[in-house]
Amino acid sequence: MIPSPNVSGELPPGIHAATLDEIEAVFATTFRRLTLFDGLRRAVQNLKAAGVRRVFIDGSFVTTKAEPNDIDGCWEWHNEVDLDRLDPVFLDFSRQRQAMQGKYGVDFFIANWVEAGSGLTFLEFFQHNRSDEPKGIVMLTLGEIA
Repeated sequence: MIPSPNVSGELPPGIHAATLDEIEAVFATTFRRLTLFDGLRRAVQNLKAAGVRRVFIDGSFVTTKAEPNDIDGCWEWHNEVDLDRLDPVFLDFSRQRQAMQGKYGVDFFIANWVEAGSGLTFLEFFQHNRSDEPKGIVMLTLGEIA
């Protein structure tokens, strides 16, 4: 369940499990947000087909910001991810991830990779705002977790 945002418009600290339907109901509330959500749905379909089990959604999309630019987040890499089924844009970090953003409107990283500026994994990094205060993110479970 997705909790209500705090006074600054962010989710309360923690990882909040949700379904795509819940994300749509809570966050796809304007034309821009619906467009971004459509890209998220397509991205998640590909990640799931490739065997990705969990995706974490962050950024202004999971806030009260009226017009987010994109959807930030990360996905869990594991040995069973089928690279032949994974859209190559999810591993293309050139040109500031332009291919991924252009195709899906998302800016995704691999969850256990380290974000250079902070030294945190992307999963940890996304749980802090720009003031380094804790904030919440949304987790989609796409398949069984061994």
